[in-house]
Amino acid sequence: MRYPIERAVVILVGPTAVGKTALALQLARELEAEIISADSRLFYRGMDIGTAKPSPQELKIVPHHLVDIVKPEQTYSLALFQREALRIIAELHARGKLPLVVGGTGQYVRAITEGWRIPPQQPDERMRAAIEGWAEEIGAQALHAKLALLDPAAADNIDWRNQRRVVRALEVIFNSGRRFSAQRTRGALPYSYKMIGLKRTRTELYARIDARIEGMLADGFADEVRGLLAKGYSAESPALSAIGYDELAAYLKGKITLDEAVTLIKRRTRQFVRRQANWFKESDPKIRWFEMNAGTREAVREYILSEDGWQDE
Repeated sequence: MRYPIERAVVILVGPTAVGKTALALQLARELEAEIISADSRLFYRGMDIGTAKPSPQELKIVPHHLVDIVKPEQTYSLALFQREALRIIAELHARGKLPLVVGGTGQYVRAITEGWRIPPQQPDERMRAAIEGWAEEIGAQALHAKLALLDPAAADNIDWRNQRRVVRALEVIFNSGRRFSAQRTRGALPYSYKMIGLKRTRTELYARIDARIEGMLADGFADEVRGLLAKGYSAESPALSAIGYDELAAYLKGKITLDEAVTLIKRRTRQFVRRQANWFKESDPKIRWFEMNAGTREAVREYILSEDGWQDE
């Protein structure tokens, strides 16, 4: 299929539970596209129910990239994602396919739409261990507060419960003497893109979030977490700090009740949606927003095939 420009990339963004996955599958089939996931939760194998990962059948309908690529105990960095995403985009262009980047993880999307040059900084295990020990003394929220004092922009985009990322940000700050959020420069993009945002009313979105979580539980979400813990994966591992996994691990260890876990999952998901809105603002002129309804697919398809909205910086 021909597009108005060469080396086109389409980015589909929006909050959790807005309906990105279903629409992306429809568009990919119609536009000879392949999907590149920019959802950090989908990287991990064995984490299917709680991440709302596309089903095996859906993964067969359209080729997906950067899904099920690492084990739960492994860390998949932003720099590695960017490198792999750029490689896949170039490969798809060489095969005449449209790269359709889909996700709600803001920094991963921005890394490939803004050409971030992420400074390579090797992990400092001694520094990291010292910060982790500090976290044990003062608590996760207090550690996040320390980050907020040193780098408010970084703290705004990192959940205090995601201690691994808080520790990493502090590690970089202490080692470099510079703010974590300021250590990214921008370079030229090797393609042109248009970014499409999907939205629903807050009431509708929250209702869909609640229904999704209840559906996950009915489909065996707790058993999925139980199986991961039984395989020896720690509740403190990078992947299991994700929303839902952390709370259900606490429930399975007898620390909280199931009702308390569900309440926390719903609350944290709403908080996550609000953080996503900081990355994808309706006022952003680079994003064309579409309200989700019966005519959204056709409207988005027409916009993708139009000459409007293409950007290269």
